[in-house]
Parts: sequence; structure tokens; C-alpha cells
Amino acid sequence: MSFSFRQMWTIASKEYKTYFTSPIAYIVIAGFLLIMNWLFFFYLDHVSAITLQYKMSGSKVLSLTEGIIKPVYSSMNVIFLFITPFITMRLFAEERKMQTLQLLMTAPVSVWEMVLGKFLSAVMLVSTMLLLTLVFPIILAKYGNPDLGPVFTNYLGIFLMACCYLSTGIFFSATSENQIAAGAMTFAAGFFFWLIHMASQSSGPILQVILEYLSLTQHFNKFNMGIVNTSDLIFYLSFIGLGLFFTHRVLDSYRWRD
Repeated sequence: MSFSFRQMWTIASKEYKTYFTSPIAYIVIAGFLLIMNWLFFFYLDHVSAITLQYKMSGSKVLSLTEGIIKPVYSSMNVIFLFITPFITMRLFAEERKMQTLQLLMTAPVSVWEMVLGKFLSAVMLVSTMLLLTLVFPIILAKYGNPDLGPVFTNYLGIFLMACCYLSTGIFFSATSENQIAAGAMTFAAGFFFWLIHMASQSSGPILQVILEYLSLTQHFNKFNMGIVNTSDLIFYLSFIGLGLFFTHRVLDSYRWRD
């Protein structure tokens, strides 16, 4: 069966609209924006107070990049670790529970169209959330002179890292009929790859390099500093690709079983 971008987009748009027919999207977006707005204005107030003190003492003023951009977007990265399981847990688990996955398997839709379509719908929801936070750099640009380079690289890094979480989540959703179990496994896997570099401190030199390379956060650190490294891009894209490939294999085996 040939691959059709039109079929993929049809699935993606349908799934994206489905998010907003239930409370999931509204709760996730509202919770995300509530936390991010609080963090942004907390750091903004903190930097304003420190800047005033520095000016009075004649010291060097804290930059917006160091005082606001880096900590705010680092925090945003952590928040996505917690909320992406809610976005992906139902994508295939619900289909399996309602036994509608069997109908999809017999429909004139390829497995890749299903996988990429559902993944794209989750990416679209994450992109919507990121777009809503563009008010932060706009506020900084209006009242200050932020370096927009780190803003761009942080958004790129967060987007790629969130896609890694999503590709992991869609895989676990395909392996379980229970949405809660799929969400829990997604969080556990994301947390594992988020902290894996900590184990490198007590490892040998070769294992240390491997563990640090597998760490999602180690690759994000350069984006947070305003640096786009080709090796980091390759790592994230490979991680996403593997997650989608394993999802495809799970669903393909499901098709042959049934």
C-alpha cells in the first residue's frame, strides 16, 4: 500500500480536533499556561529587583538571557515531561480498548499513515501550546533588549525534546489498552532518558560517554545556551524516528495477529 500524505493529514486533523471535543486539551493547555505565566512573571520580577540593586551598587546588570530566558525555557522543558503523557496516552490505547483499531487495520490506510497522522496531531497540539507562549519574548522585546538567538534555539530545542516524549508516548499507547498505564510508562521512559546522564558520574569512561549521549537533557543544554549543534539535531531526530519505527512494528504485528 502506497503512502499518502493526504490520508496522513486527514488522520492528523481529525485527531487534533478530537483533543478539543474532550476536556484533555483544555486542561493540559490551561495548566501549562498557568504554570508558565507564573514562572515568567516570577523571573521577570526577580530580575527587575536584582537589576535595581545592581544599578544602585554600580555592579554589572544581569542580562535577560541569563535571568529570564534560560531558566524559563528550562522549566518549560520540564513541564512538557509531565504533560506529554496526557497528550499521547489515548492515541492508540483508546482504539485498542474500543476495538476500533481492527477497523483501522482493515481500512485503506497504511500503518505509517496511522502512526504519522496520530503523531502529527500530538505535535500540532504541542505547537499550539508553544505558540501561545510567544507572548513572553514579545513582552521582553517591548520592555527590554533580549538576545533573540537563545529564544529561537530554546524553542527549537523544546520542540524537538517534546517530540521525543511524544514518539515515546505513542509507542507505549500502541502497546497497551490502558490509557493510564500508557501514560505512566511514557512518563517513566521520559524521566529515565531525562536523568540517565546522572548515572555516568559513577561509570567507566566508555559507559560515561554513552550515558551522556543518551541523555535528552545533555543535548538540550546547548540549545538553552543559544547553540545549535548538528549532532544534537541528529540525536533528537533519530530518537523520534526510532520511537515511530517501533510503534509501526507494534501495530504491524498487531495487524498480522488479527
